[in-house]
Amino acid sequence: MPQSTKFTSQALRRGFGAAAGATLLILAACGNGEGGNASGQQTSEEAAPPQRMAARVEVMPVQPTSIGSVRTLPGRATPYAEAEIRPQVSGLIESRLFTEGEVVTEDQALYQIDADEYVAAVQSAEASLARAQATVGAATETARRFEHLANINAVSQQSYDEAVAAQKQAEADVGIQRAALQRARIDLARTKVRSPITGRIGRSAVTEGALVTANQPTTLARVLQLDPIYVDMTASSAQVLRWKRDVSEGKIETLGPTSGRSAAVPVTLEFENGDEYPLSGQLEFSEVSVDQEAGTVIVRAQFPNPDNLILPGMFLKASFAAGTYNNVYAIPQRAVQRTPQGGGYVFVAGDDGTAIQKPLTIQEANGSNWIVTDGLSPGDRVIVSGFQNVRNGAPVQVIASRQEEMAAVASPATLVQPE
Repeated sequence: MPQSTKFTSQALRRGFGAAAGATLLILAACGNGEGGNASGQQTSEEAAPPQRMAARVEVMPVQPTSIGSVRTLPGRATPYAEAEIRPQVSGLIESRLFTEGEVVTEDQALYQIDADEYVAAVQSAEASLARAQATVGAATETARRFEHLANINAVSQQSYDEAVAAQKQAEADVGIQRAALQRARIDLARTKVRSPITGRIGRSAVTEGALVTANQPTTLARVLQLDPIYVDMTASSAQVLRWKRDVSEGKIETLGPTSGRSAAVPVTLEFENGDEYPLSGQLEFSEVSVDQEAGTVIVRAQFPNPDNLILPGMFLKASFAAGTYNNVYAIPQRAVQRTPQGGGYVFVAGDDGTAIQKPLTIQEANGSNWIVTDGLSPGDRVIVSGFQNVRNGAPVQVIASRQEEMAAVASPATLVQPE
C-alpha cells in the first residue's frame, strides 16, 4: 500500500473515534444532568425548591387582667416593748424572785435588795418629821400670843414679826422633813426591783450576794414584750421612689391612701426556712428619712405573736399589698427571650401558622412569671415551648394549648419586688 494512503486511513480512524467519544459525553450529560432522570424526563420533587419544616410548639393564650402588686422585703423581728432592768438603789442582792425565761407581769417583783439600811432611813425621816411638827406647834402658839400682846403694845412690833417668821420657818421645816420621809419610803420600795412591763424575761446577769449600784450601766435582766411583735422591713430608697412614681403615673392603683393609717394594709410573713407564718399583720408606718449610710428606708409591720413563734432578731420576709396593676399580662419567664441590648420579646403563633416576634415592656417579676404592660394583644397565643428553633415569620405547628396555665397566671397573683 502506498505510504500516503496508509497515513490517510490512520487519520480517518482517529477522527472517527474522537467524534464518537464526544457524542457519548453529550448523551450522558443529557441523561443525568440537572432536571432529568435516566430516561431524560424531569420529576416534580427534584424540580420544586425544598420546603422548611414547621416547628412543633406549645402556646398559651393570654388575656389582660388585674394583678395585685405586693412588695416582698427582708426584715428583722423587734420586740413590741423592751425594758432593761437596772437597780435604782445600791445594795446587795438578797434574792431573785423570778424564773429565767418565764412571763412576768407589770409591777411584778424581780429582785430583792437588802432593805435594812433603807428601813432605818425611813424611821429616821419619820422621827425628824415628828420633831419638826412639834416645833411648828410651839412656834404657832408663840406667834398667836405675840399678836395679842402687840395689839396692846405689850411687846414691840419687831418681836411679833420675829415670832411670825419663826412659825413660818417651822412650817417649812415640816415640809422638808415630810419630803425626806417620802424619799426614804421610795428608796425602801425600790429595794424590790419590779418589772415595768408585761413580757418574757431573759437570763439574770447577777446572783444572790452581788453588789449593785443605783443606775449602773450593766442591766440585771431584760424583759421583752413579744405579743404583739414588730417586723422592721428594709427597702432601698430606689424601690420606694419607683413605687411612688408608679403610683403617681397611674401604673399602680393604690388600695387606699398612700399616707396615714386610715386604711389597714395586711402583711404576710415567711420564715427563713420558707415556712409561712399562719397569722397576718398590719403595716404600721414607713420611716420619714433615708439612712445616709445604707440608703434604705424602714417599713414597720405589727404581727400578733401569741405562741412566741417569732423571736427578736429573726430574719424574715414580709409581703404587703402596694396596690393593683390593671390591664397587664402575666407571661412565664421561660417564654421570654432577650435581645443583645437586653430587651425582652416573645414569639406569638399567628393565625396564618407563622411565628411573630413581639417586643415587650416588662414591669417586674411575679414569681416564675413576668408582668408585661405593653407589647401583647388580647388573645395572643404566646409560644411557651419549642421556640428554640423558631424565627420571625417561620412556620409553626401548634401541638398543645395550655389553657389551665393561663387560668393560673390570670388570677390575682403576688408580685415580688426585686431585692
